[in-house]
Order: sequence, then structure tokens, then C-alpha cells
Amino acid sequence: MIKRPLAVMAGLCLSVASVFSSAHAADTEVLRVSAIPDEAPTELLRKFKPLGEYLEKELGMEVKFQPVSDYAGVVEALGAKRLDMAWLGGFTFVQARLRTGDAIPLVQREQDEVFTSTFITADEKVNKHSDLEGKSFAFGSVSSTSGHLMPRYFMQQDGIDPDKFFSRVAFSGAHDATVAWVESGRVDAGVLNASVWDKLVEDGKVDTDKVRVYNRTPTYFDYNWTVRGDLGEELTDKIKQAFLKLDPENPEHKEILDLQRASRFIETNAENYKGIEDAARAAGLLE
Repeated sequence: MIKRPLAVMAGLCLSVASVFSSAHAADTEVLRVSAIPDEAPTELLRKFKPLGEYLEKELGMEVKFQPVSDYAGVVEALGAKRLDMAWLGGFTFVQARLRTGDAIPLVQREQDEVFTSTFITADEKVNKHSDLEGKSFAFGSVSSTSGHLMPRYFMQQDGIDPDKFFSRVAFSGAHDATVAWVESGRVDAGVLNASVWDKLVEDGKVDTDKVRVYNRTPTYFDYNWTVRGDLGEELTDKIKQAFLKLDPENPEHKEILDLQRASRFIETNAENYKGIEDAARAAGLLE
């Protein structure tokens, strides 16, 4: 097989119709990959590039990253076989599994076994949820596990119905956007992926003299790399083994892992996300 360079499709907020090609055979020489847009498209592309190049070497095939404009687009593209693999949150995996009937979660980061969400505010008077009654609040995307589903579920477990408790509930669409909304005063508080929050703080992209954490959720399973069920056993296993081979002691591998905010990748399975499905049904987000 002739190796080709990594093809990365640039562009912001592309629609599913314009991004994806039509029918795609299971024995293709191109692996089409995407990710839920929980961060800016440029950041997703930056994080994926070294991983894509690594996968090309390991698989002996071209790997193409195809950004999408919303979470639902990734689920639909997997179901319609316009994608072969995608980085999904726990909730979007549940949606993809229900949509396709056979989507396979291959690997997750070690920290995805004990994931949390971070509640933030710039209001000095806010130290707990009860201090926000009658104020405005921002989730991320409606389909986000860490930016909406699980925080909503845990608040409901505490007797708080966000739609009645807050004066206004808004959806920023992405974790970094939620931070920007809180920092600018557009909303009084918000919630996001704890890993993204830590990275923004580490990179100096948030004013921590102004915005601070006031609470965190209990732990839950979250992100994973999922493939469509009919991709083929041989290719599916090669992809899984490529992720499991990533070694933090190898400098090239460490760069990839650091960009993925992963200590290492471990195997996962659909059963790990049963709790996410139950929470989604309890929160009224699945029929």
C-alpha cells in the first residue's frame, strides 16, 4: 500500500453535507475521523495532527480529519457511514450506539474512568449552587456529557431543576466558550469539562483572579474513541492496538498523549456507558 501524507481538512463550522462524501466501503484505504466540536475547530485540528500522522504509520493508510459544526452531525455521520471513527463524549457515544445499533467504543483515556465537570463563576458572592438561585447559568452543548448532561443530572439529584432554579439557562456550544461567557459577565456561572478548564488555566487563557471554581461534580465515565460497527475486525483491532501502544516514555508518543490530555489509553466497552444512558433518561434527554 502506498502511504500518503496526512490529509487534514481545514475550515470552521462546516456542515455535514459539505464535509462528508457519500458511500464508503469498509475496505477503504482512507480512515475518515472526526470529533465532537467541544472546542474551537482550529484547536481540534491542532490536537489531532500528530495523532493522525501516527495512525497513518501504524495502519498503513491515509487518515483524514473531518471537522463538523455540531455534536449531532458526528452521530449522524457515523450512522450514515460517512465517518469511520470519532472522538465522542459519553453521551454522544450513547446516542451513536442507539442510532447505529453497533458502534464500538475502542479506547478511552485513563482519566475518562473518573471524569468530572467544573462549575465556575466570576461572582464573589457565589460559593455553592444555592447562591445562584434566580441568576443566569451556561451549559456547553446540549449533547455534551461534561458540559450539560452530567452536571444537569447531578444538580437534579441535589433537588435543583436548572430550568426553574436559574433566571436564564443558555448553551454556549463549547467548553472554552462557556469560560469566555462567565469571564465577560454574559452569565453569572457555568459548567465545563474539568480537563479543558485545567488546560485553559495552565495555558494562561483564563483570568483566574476573576473566574474561579466553586464546585465539581462526582466522577463518571466520559470520552472514548468509537468506530462504526462494520469497519471490519482486522482494521478495528489494528486501530485499538495503535492507541494502546502509545507510551508516555517515548518522546514522540508523549507529544501525542499530551495533546490528547491523556496519561495513556486503555480499553473500554459499551457497558461502561450504561450509567450515562441512565442519567440521560433520568434528565429527560433521551426518550
